[in-house]
Amino acid sequence: MASNISTPAPHRPPGPPTLAVQANGAAPTDPSSSGSAPAKPQKQMTKAERRELQERQRAAKAAKVAAGPQPVAGGKPAHLTVPAQSSSKRGARGAGAESPQQSRGPATPGLSAASSKGVKDAKAAAEDVVGRERGLRIFSHFALQKPVSHVVKGDVHPSIVRLGLMFAEFKICGANARCIATLSVFKQVIQDYTTPPNNTLSRHLMTHLSVQISHLVSARPMSVTMGNAIRQLKLEISGSNIDLPEQDAKDELCGQIDNYIRDRIIMADQVIQETATKKIHDGDVVLTYARSSVVQKVLLEAWAEGTQFSVIVVDSRPMLEGKRMLSALAAASIPCTYLLLPALGSVISDVSIVLVGAHSIHSNGAVFSRAGTALVAMMAKQHSVPVVVCCETYKFSEGVRLDSFTKNELAPVSDAFSTFPSNRPASSLVTQNQPNLEILNPLYDLTPPSCITAVVTEVGVIPPDSISSIPLALGRLI
Repeated sequence: MASNISTPAPHRPPGPPTLAVQANGAAPTDPSSSGSAPAKPQKQMTKAERRELQERQRAAKAAKVAAGPQPVAGGKPAHLTVPAQSSSKRGARGAGAESPQQSRGPATPGLSAASSKGVKDAKAAAEDVVGRERGLRIFSHFALQKPVSHVVKGDVHPSIVRLGLMFAEFKICGANARCIATLSVFKQVIQDYTTPPNNTLSRHLMTHLSVQISHLVSARPMSVTMGNAIRQLKLEISGSNIDLPEQDAKDELCGQIDNYIRDRIIMADQVIQETATKKIHDGDVVLTYARSSVVQKVLLEAWAEGTQFSVIVVDSRPMLEGKRMLSALAAASIPCTYLLLPALGSVISDVSIVLVGAHSIHSNGAVFSRAGTALVAMMAKQHSVPVVVCCETYKFSEGVRLDSFTKNELAPVSDAFSTFPSNRPASSLVTQNQPNLEILNPLYDLTPPSCITAVVTEVGVIPPDSISSIPLALGRLI
């Protein structure tokens, strides 16, 4: 019996139990407990015990991240005490000894229950966040709006940096405007470019332009018009004469850029104006959606020729581009009616023709345009109203698009309720920066070819099922 008597531990002043973390990665134990056996090392644990230990460690980590450290008596965080006490209990029970709390009594009453509740709340909050992210993950492939950054990577021209900021802030909108702005800036880049020694302009300039293009794409995804124009510019660069002096070669490239803008955009719009104005007659009610630069030119040209008609401008949030169209038409004394997209059904029966623009047009006849165009076209088809799309041929894409979900952009977020109702302060109606609110504004939608009557281009009026013949009509690939 004398051999079972253990040597008494030296006397220490009473205080809260201390934590000791073992070097082999096992659970922390309480060395102040008398007669308690140390916890098993991980190598001696069973698979179930190791799994339980990992779950406790993950729970403690989640509580630390979600709730932060909670100070208790002795200055130690509460979420660190929970796994230590539970590990000490399990280790002591395995050795047949009593736990520190059983031998000394509870050091802090109610601490374990509160800590367990905090861990559960943290896990529930983490699962809630994961659930919200999983719910919105279906839209994660959309080109999300990125914060405007002034960080420039690579040898980027200052004019490209300025243009990228304007793209990101939506100060330049519209396929034609973006393409013209990009080509105009590329002229400055080419003029300021100097060929390095032991290189040719036709080879090294392509690499130099790729850096500029990457910066623009990082600000906002490239449009189909920009892609076609850049592809044509690279083709001209690769075919440039290597025997020409550098300045002459750069002047020739800038001249080809000017020719592209004149032939494929400016002259094309003039031809479309002449063709589309013949579709508007006296007494017609023309409906248009949002704002298209070529449609605006068509309406102004038809009014200047003396045709008497009225226009219904349909608009939608968040960009409200139709206001610019309305301002231009009203300045020309054209009778106009302005309404938002939900009220379309009340006026569609009075419409004679629908004129809309396009962001791009695809080989299967589908039109990719501002979000809401598909609804206008489908409503017009239901009421037997012809839908005419005004689109330049350089907006043609050889790809086939079946929906607007696989690839799209998000419009800039704006507060849709800041002015309504007027009897409440705007600060109480702000919808931005709300933790449980995700604002989703797709920028484009796809209008099926079955809802389109005809497409007016600079090569003529083409039915939607013959859009794939545009490259043949031009005599070359776009």
